[in-house]
Amino acid sequence: MQRTTHRSLLLARPVVVALAAAVALTATSCAKSEDDASDSKKSTEAAADAGQKVVTPKPGSKTCTIDAYGGEKIDLKDATIGFSQSEKEANPFRIAETQSIKDEAAKRGVKLLTANAQSQFSKQISDVQDLLAKGADLLVIAPLNSDGWDPVLQAAAAKKVPIVTIDRKINATACKDYVSFIASDFVEQGRRAADQMIEATGGKGEVAILLGSAGNNVTTERTQGFKERVAEKAPDLKVVFEQTGDFTREKGQQVTEQLIQSKPGIKGIYAENDEMGLGAVAALKGAGKKAGAIKIVTVDGTRNAVQGVVDGWISGVIESNPRFGPLAFQTLDTFTQGKEVPQDIVIQDSAYDADNAEQDLGKAY
Repeated sequence: MQRTTHRSLLLARPVVVALAAAVALTATSCAKSEDDASDSKKSTEAAADAGQKVVTPKPGSKTCTIDAYGGEKIDLKDATIGFSQSEKEANPFRIAETQSIKDEAAKRGVKLLTANAQSQFSKQISDVQDLLAKGADLLVIAPLNSDGWDPVLQAAAAKKVPIVTIDRKINATACKDYVSFIASDFVEQGRRAADQMIEATGGKGEVAILLGSAGNNVTTERTQGFKERVAEKAPDLKVVFEQTGDFTREKGQQVTEQLIQSKPGIKGIYAENDEMGLGAVAALKGAGKKAGAIKIVTVDGTRNAVQGVVDGWISGVIESNPRFGPLAFQTLDTFTQGKEVPQDIVIQDSAYDADNAEQDLGKAY
């Protein structure tokens, strides 16, 4: 595994972080054909290429040390790590995220406690408090909401338990309430989604936004980036409809069914995650629409959405890589050794369109 230190994060080129999991193939017979071996090699290469990459922090980016945070040095091998997942693991993003954490803990031989809030914020607060009560020395949290974390932050501070947050940000003070936030640049994801929508629609017409859940920075920033880029590059592309789909396929389908009734001339749909986008595809199929009649752009990079690009139902997908395990554990390892870690660690994401979706399908999750 490649170790990511603060020094390596400051290099001019992105740093490739270790895989969340190696691809394992179970032998079904004593003999393997050359084709089988070739497929295995391709799968492994695709997984390797899909590992998280870190965008080099800007000069002057703030860092955190254990002395500044008020924690105590600890050998990660001897620590118990608590992981709090926010949402039901029906969403491929959450499945891949949790598996990545579990795989990295197993790889390092670290004791891991896990909890799933089942998309209930009150449960997530009690989950994390329970992880602390069970003896978690370090916490990795995938927050459901950005606000309302004071009870957890106070409890963790009292026990000097460092916290790393992933994917969604907690509205609190870095290197005081938590150590580091690891995630994609959500504003940039929105801008890149807008670029794909502009290309797909020719930069003209009416488009809709299927918003993510309210109360977290992902929804706010993906919306912000999309609108900013559309206003800048395609003033003739008008956002005429916005409604939350709560990041779920079912709600995405329901909202799209309403959309095509109320806005029959809609030309494009920007879904702020793949699940809502796939719900939109189901709604369009149910309404008898043809693939590509309404352009759909989504964010995540799940296998089903990338297959949707291959099949012509989705115009483009901006990746949001969920394989946080190696980077989260390496951040904690570096931090607990007394070394500096960035307060904000930004991941570099790829994208899928008609030109690369089929060949890069193996990188999707």
